[in-house]
Amino acid sequence: MKNKILLIIPAYNEEENILNTYNKIIEYNNKNKENFDVIVINDCSCDKTSEICHMNNIPVIDLVHNLGIGGAVQTGYKYAYMKGYDIAVQFDGDGQHDINYVKDIIAPIKNNEADFVIGSRFVGDIDTFKSSFARRMGIRIISCFLKMTTGHKIYDVTSGFRACSKQIIKDFSISYPSEYPEPVTNAELLRKDYVIKEIPVEMNERTAGVSSIGSWKNVYYMINVCLSLLVIRIRRYKKCP
Repeated sequence: MKNKILLIIPAYNEEENILNTYNKIIEYNNKNKENFDVIVINDCSCDKTSEICHMNNIPVIDLVHNLGIGGAVQTGYKYAYMKGYDIAVQFDGDGQHDINYVKDIIAPIKNNEADFVIGSRFVGDIDTFKSSFARRMGIRIISCFLKMTTGHKIYDVTSGFRACSKQIIKDFSISYPSEYPEPVTNAELLRKDYVIKEIPVEMNERTAGVSSIGSWKNVYYMINVCLSLLVIRIRRYKKCP
């Protein structure tokens, strides 16, 4: 029996990118005889993101309030859980994630080798796109804090290109952080003894629009993430039944 797979695409003001991102997924499905489903979570965009989705029959949930990345992604996980998907993949709407790597990051879950898989820029020799030096240093520091607080090393601790099993879909549908969701969920999953694996992927630069995280926020982000990881270290965690 084939796994039901959903791509969760959070979108805020992605009118310049969302149709191209969706079309690439459909082209991939048709070319490779795949059936990756898509749900766009329109996080109360101020532009024409919603209009473009509806005009082009792109499956979309329109949030009536801006919830931020954490709330938008959790909405996608709630949808995945309600619809009985076996694997959910977080996939950016801005063109940075390459649909061709989805098969690689879902493979360890399909083969029962991992519960959660991260598409990583910092393992292997695939990725050629590099973020700013300040951001790379921040990621390294957060990675070290994660190692200190969980005993496990994750190199691309802030990657938003991630796949999860049916059990984690349920976990995330119930509880998902509103702030710093990628590093915080990585830490929480490790504390719950889920198996996490990193798979090398290549990331693209944004095709249009502006990132929601400016360079001036890097230090603030890093400090707050590290504090959050320290708090996670002293909490008790258990998997959802």
